[in-house]
Amino acid sequence: MFDKFKKEEEGGEMVEEKMENEETPETVETTSTIETESEIGIGELMGKRAKLEEAIDYVGLMIKNLKDKRTLLEKDIEDESVDIKNLKEKLQKVSEYIDEENRGIQELANKRKQVENEADEVGSIINALRDKLSSIDKVIDDEGSRVKQVKETRESL
Repeated sequence: MFDKFKKEEEGGEMVEEKMENEETPETVETTSTIETESEIGIGELMGKRAKLEEAIDYVGLMIKNLKDKRTLLEKDIEDESVDIKNLKEKLQKVSEYIDEENRGIQELANKRKQVENEADEVGSIINALRDKLSSIDKVIDDEGSRVKQVKETRESL
């Protein structure tokens, strides 16, 4: 009957192929043997055994195909796992970079605040010195006015 199972190239499915021109073991035997076999059923039993062997071979091929597919899936999953681990490492590095930049920004903000405070101190010192200079200027102006009055009084005398 069906002597071979062959794997089709495109679909990967198992298909049956009939061997039309080959002689089966039953046709090679002599006629007397066939009569004896058919009387006790050995020929039919041998035919069934051959079919079972073919079915076992077919099942074996199916198992091999399943194992191959599983192996490919395992490889794909391992590849994806490696890719995901690499991405995770990259993301951790990006996170570390972001944390470092945030620390840098915080340091810059602290430095700016410190410089601002120093600028406010300098402004306060300038205002204090300006007030002192204004006081000195007022004293000088007052003394200058007195000296002028004294001179005018002397001249008028």
